[in-house]
Amino acid sequence: MSASVNAVVYCEGLFGKLDGKTANGLVRHSEKYEILSVVDSTCAGEDAGLILDGIPNSIPLLASVDQAIAVAGFMPDTLILGMAPTDGLLTDSQRAVLLDAIGRGMNLVNGLHEYLNDDAEFAAAALVSGVTIADIRRPKGIKELRLFSGRIFDVTCPRIAVLGTDGSVGKRTTATLLTRALNDQGIRAVMVGTGQTALIQGARYAVALDATIPQFCSGEVEAQVVAAFEEEDPDVIIVEGQGALSHPAYLSSGAILRGSRPEGVILQHAPGRVMLGDFPMMPMPTAASEIALIEAFSDTTVIGVTINHEGLTNAELDDTISEHEAELELPVTDPLTRPSQDMVDMILLAFPELALGTTAALVGLADTAPLASVGLARHRLGRHGKRPSASPGASALVS
Repeated sequence: MSASVNAVVYCEGLFGKLDGKTANGLVRHSEKYEILSVVDSTCAGEDAGLILDGIPNSIPLLASVDQAIAVAGFMPDTLILGMAPTDGLLTDSQRAVLLDAIGRGMNLVNGLHEYLNDDAEFAAAALVSGVTIADIRRPKGIKELRLFSGRIFDVTCPRIAVLGTDGSVGKRTTATLLTRALNDQGIRAVMVGTGQTALIQGARYAVALDATIPQFCSGEVEAQVVAAFEEEDPDVIIVEGQGALSHPAYLSSGAILRGSRPEGVILQHAPGRVMLGDFPMMPMPTAASEIALIEAFSDTTVIGVTINHEGLTNAELDDTISEHEAELELPVTDPLTRPSQDMVDMILLAFPELALGTTAALVGLADTAPLASVGLARHRLGRHGKRPSASPGASALVS
């Protein structure tokens, strides 16, 4: 899908931070929109890619919507709210900016839990200006929602979920990069999104899980995975995670595990965080504790760990990767600073059958065939030679 609609992303004061994750994601990847610029006066004048990943991408950070229009040289089609605050609500100053953009004739894309089409002021402004407001998190009607049906058992290709140890830890970015890397190797991979950012990016298979009635969450995930399988005939399906299974506030990981029934899990972890991002009263779990919880909760196996390098120097990142590999006896990499081949190898160690008949077989897989066989055996039987069983402590945590 090629981007056909241009857009400015509004992310005042939050670009590159946890609650700016929608803007961060759109700067890294967007199939639906051509991102013209990002509005954040606190880092105006910088390149968005340079701020985010240390690699320029020619998307400018600007001080205001006025400046974004001036730099574009025309009226952009759309203003996208690039913030994802925990409470999902607008401040008065943010309302003013969005209403001004509507008044100028820009369509609005809103990923918050606050539905702006239901707001009389926004609805009237959109009507007068002849523009649309897209409330991405608005759930489907009750008659359209799907319960878990068991159709997931008809999906014969591997499903791999990218779960995490916290919210806003990089799960979607890792899932996106992994899907791209697998396809580049000739392995047909499809990503299923589970949050508002994936929907805004243009994901064909996605659901805003945290805005879905809990009873239907696992069924909605299942339905998206089944649709991806039936319509794309992929070799593998990558499922974006949400929050963390251990997180005290977010419940989506449980529905993702139940609905997609993944045969493997990649765990995204930020070892530089001491406390949960938006919940400073709660300590971060370790990768080991989260793996134990995931494997106790679901009939699956964690096949690798990906590191979010925030707060780490290059030397600390090197040490962290080595330490986690030694402790967990799993492959570990950083998706943003290490070669994408590391993630592909992580998948092939657990699912070597994916390399057959693809260009991936030409990337030295023959040299790692013994490791691949071990990886597959570990995946099928669990890391200790048997299917994981819940320990008393882990059972208490998920009850």
